[in-house]
Amino acid sequence: MRPSALLRRLWRAQLRLRVMAGVVIVMLLAIAAFDIGAVATMRRYLLGQTDRNLQVTLAMTRIQLPSLLPGYPFAAAVHTNVAQAPAGGGANVTWIRASPPPVRSLLGEFSITFYPRGGKPVQLEVGANGPAGKQLALPANVTRLVAKPGPRTVLSQHGQLPIRVNDIQVVGGKLVAGASLNQVDSTMDRVERIIGVGSIAVVLLIGLGVFLVLRRGLRPIESMAKQADRITAGDLTDRVTPQSPRSEVGRLGAALNGMLARIETGVLEREASQHQMRRFFADASHELRTPLASLRANAELYQQGALTSPDQVDEVMRRITLETRRMGQLVDDMLRLARLGQHPGQSSEPVDVTALVNACAERARIADPARTWRVSVAHGLAATGDEELLRRAVDNLLTNVLAHTPADAAATIIAFGDPDEVTIEVRDDGPGVPPDKLPHIFERFYRAADTRASRASRAPESARPPGSGLGLAIAAEIAAAHGGAATAAPVSPHGLRVTLTIPARQESPAYAGAGVSAET
Repeated sequence: MRPSALLRRLWRAQLRLRVMAGVVIVMLLAIAAFDIGAVATMRRYLLGQTDRNLQVTLAMTRIQLPSLLPGYPFAAAVHTNVAQAPAGGGANVTWIRASPPPVRSLLGEFSITFYPRGGKPVQLEVGANGPAGKQLALPANVTRLVAKPGPRTVLSQHGQLPIRVNDIQVVGGKLVAGASLNQVDSTMDRVERIIGVGSIAVVLLIGLGVFLVLRRGLRPIESMAKQADRITAGDLTDRVTPQSPRSEVGRLGAALNGMLARIETGVLEREASQHQMRRFFADASHELRTPLASLRANAELYQQGALTSPDQVDEVMRRITLETRRMGQLVDDMLRLARLGQHPGQSSEPVDVTALVNACAERARIADPARTWRVSVAHGLAATGDEELLRRAVDNLLTNVLAHTPADAAATIIAFGDPDEVTIEVRDDGPGVPPDKLPHIFERFYRAADTRASRASRAPESARPPGSGLGLAIAAEIAAAHGGAATAAPVSPHGLRVTLTIPARQESPAYAGAGVSAET
């Protein structure tokens, strides 16, 4: 494996390593505290056993002291039944051999010494060889060391052996007993080795268990990290594997998938917006280039002196006027769309929709009196919004009929409502729009079909306003700015129906009913 790949794997696994290191450190501290406590408790227990044995031995020896020391009690030093001191004994200690006391629970090397007042210490040799076959040599200052009551740990006369000593007051002096701690130290060494080995084994087993549990528990997160790397590389359609929604990993995966979905949606919307803007600029440039080319051609004809008669000059002026009007309308529509996109919130004034639709229908009838117009508007229709924008939206629907249907095609204007919304429909029995192009007719600079334009060419030019390709787009934007929508649907057997829906004014609810009807 390459070093870079190994470093990446270690970097990704740092969470696992940190958690495992933390668990192992806490476990080591806990086990160390337990081991120290266990060893200390065990040593206290063994010392307590030794102290109890010494206490029992002293008590039994005090009872047998008259038989162990002939002439006891006495004030001077003891000189009877003196035996030769064993090797290692003190030079100033008198040894007296006596029968062992009945207590046999004291193990290891030990000694019992009588310290009379004003005389030499007398060390009692318990048994022929003692329980361990060797007697202890207490230090010379043992009486000073045991001046305070209670057991003590001291060193032997030569400072090589730890001894546990205890004493009691007797008639004529003090009785001191000492026991070697070799067996206690040996037992503690064994206990420490057992606890140490066991602790190491426990640490290894728990560490291995934590590693396996973390590896299994963090596997979904590692899978999410790999999938996130692929998503970062550019595949926004990929999603992390779903887990149980009740677990933390499952909630993390669900949140990550939701975030990815929003990011993908935002990216797609941004791309669509950029594509739409590029198309808008291209279409706007194309739409402006046509009237500009016409203006330039007519101006060049005039400058070259090709217009020899007043009638030709009048015709060129008329064309210039028409192209100027077309450019003006296109610029106005583009500006209106830009303002609607930047400031979607409009004024909230009450609007009499009934009067507004009737006025728009009357203007359309005046513009094209030869066409059949059917108008059905319910009474009392009211909405809240910008009256000028709503009037422009309805005019654009009617202008679409004038611009893209033949002169003999009838148009129908219907307005009705309910307590929640007001609906305005404009129908025609013209050539209609192919179903696959209906979703696009509200796009900017989109022209649905050439057939509508070819048939509409038979209409009088005076009744046919110049089209910019933005009328339906503006109507849809105005409806959306008022909280409504614009839709389109075919009419059987042929024709097109465009519908605007806007919220009704609640203070003056609309109703569906017979309204003003007219046909001309």
